[in-house]
Order: sequence, then C-alpha cells, then structure tokens
Amino acid sequence: MFGNNRKPQATPQTVNTKPETTIGINTRIVGTLTSDGNIRIDGSVEGDVEVLGNLIIGETGRVIASVKATNVHVSGAVKGEITAVEQLEISPTGKVWGDITTAALHIEPGGLFRGQSAMTTTVDEPLLLEAPRSAEEQASLP
Repeated sequence: MFGNNRKPQATPQTVNTKPETTIGINTRIVGTLTSDGNIRIDGSVEGDVEVLGNLIIGETGRVIASVKATNVHVSGAVKGEITAVEQLEISPTGKVWGDITTAALHIEPGGLFRGQSAMTTTVDEPLLLEAPRSAEEQASLP
C-alpha cells in the first residue's frame, strides 16, 4: 500500500515458539551456554553453546563456539562446529565458517558457508553399485 512493494520478512522456519532467552546486542558471554529451551543471540558468545530447543543467531550475533541445538538459524556470524539435529538455515546475511552436521541444510542466496558438511539420516545406506566397466573389460568378458 502507498507504493511500498517490499515483501514482508518471513519468520525463520525453525522458529516454532518465542525464544525463552535473548542475549542482547550489548552482551558478551565467554564460557558455556546451555538451555533446555529456545535462545536468540544478538550479542557475542565465545565457548560452547548447547540448546535442546531452537537457536537463532540474529544479524548482530557473533558466535565463536561449538554449537549444538535442535534447529539453528544463522543471520549473523558463526565460527566453529555446528550440530543441528533437525535443520540448519543460513539467511542472506548469515555467515558460517566451520564444519556442520545436520539432517537438513538450507542456505539462502547471499548466505555464506565455508567448511565441510555431513548429513545425518536414519535411512540405511544403499548397497554400492559397481563402477561402469571400460570397453576393454567388456571385450574380455565371456
């Protein structure tokens, strides 16, 4: 309306409920941060972060830590290993430097990820198929 053609910002999919704890923009934590609920980080955290719920790292959030959570949404910057049990989302302003392990990974255009990724699954690995044979190997078969 009134010439505003911008689309409203979508709420991160990993957010099912409001965060119980918010680390404000002017707050710096060094050490271990643990919670049974949801956390939003807009300040800076160095150390280890372990959350049984969802973890949101806002645009001003800076995390240098080993991170473990059910779902992780990164709009700020993370340097360290991330383990997201269900899903890891990196928004257009999000930056991740480090290895990740998750069941589902979503990186929006503009988002940055540098590291290695491993995907967790409950599905058994399929049997390996044989590699295609060369023409010479085919000719030597009976």
